[in-house]
Amino acid sequence: MAVLEPERAAAGARSVAELDEVIAGCRACPRLVAWREEAARVRRPAYREWEYWGRPVPGFGPGDAAVLVVGLAPAAHGGNRTGRMFTGDRAGDVLFRALYDVGLADRPTSTRRGDGMTLRGVRMTAPVHCAPPANRPTVEERDTCRAWLVRELRLLRPTLRSVVVLGGFGWQALWPTLAAAGRPAPRPRPRFGHGARVALPAVAGAGGPLTVFGCYHVSQQNTFTGRLTPAMVREVLTEAARAADLR
Repeated sequence: MAVLEPERAAAGARSVAELDEVIAGCRACPRLVAWREEAARVRRPAYREWEYWGRPVPGFGPGDAAVLVVGLAPAAHGGNRTGRMFTGDRAGDVLFRALYDVGLADRPTSTRRGDGMTLRGVRMTAPVHCAPPANRPTVEERDTCRAWLVRELRLLRPTLRSVVVLGGFGWQALWPTLAAAGRPAPRPRPRFGHGARVALPAVAGAGGPLTVFGCYHVSQQNTFTGRLTPAMVREVLTEAARAADLR
C-alpha cells in the first residue's frame, strides 16, 4: 500500500520489522520518487541485468540492536539497486569490512538483499530512505522522512546503547529526531567531528544511557583521499560496541 503520510504510518508500526515493511511503500516526496524510479528504469550499464529495488530502502539489522549506524541516504545505484542500506557501493564495502573486522558482521561484504549477511547487535538506517539526486536531500525531504527514524528509535529504545553517525548531514538530522523520540539533546547542540562522543542520560522506557559517536562518512571522497581510513572506522565502531556492552 502506498504511504503518503509517514508520520501516521510510522506511528502504527508495532515492531521494527513492521516499520521496515511500511517504509518500503512510502511515496511522500515527489522529487525522490521520480528520481529513484528513473534510476531503476534507466540503470547503469554495469547493472543492466539487475532488477532494481527502486523503492525506499528500509533499515537493516536486528530489531533489538544495541548499536545503530546512521548514514545519509541510499545511493541511486547502491541501496536503490540492491534494496539494502549501504549495500552495492564503495561506501558500503568499507563499512561492512570494518564491521566484520571488529566482530559485528558475519562476513566482510554484502551484495544484495537475501545474501545471508547477518549483523551482530548492530542495525543500519538513514535520515532519508530514498536515493536523492546528487546525494543531496532537501531540508523538506529530510523533515518529511524524520517520522520513520523517530519511530525506529522509539522501537529500539529498550536495547539501544550507542549511535554511530556517519557525516555531518546525519549528525544534524539526528538531534531533533532523538528529541522527538524522547531523548533530548544537550544545549548547545553538540558539534560534529570525527571521534566526537556525546553521552546522554537514561530516560524512561530505556534500559540505560545512550552514547552518540561521530565518524566521517564512508564516502569515496573521504576514503580515497585518506581523510577517513579503515582503521579510523574500526576505532569508532569498537568504541561504540564497547559503550553498548557488545562482546
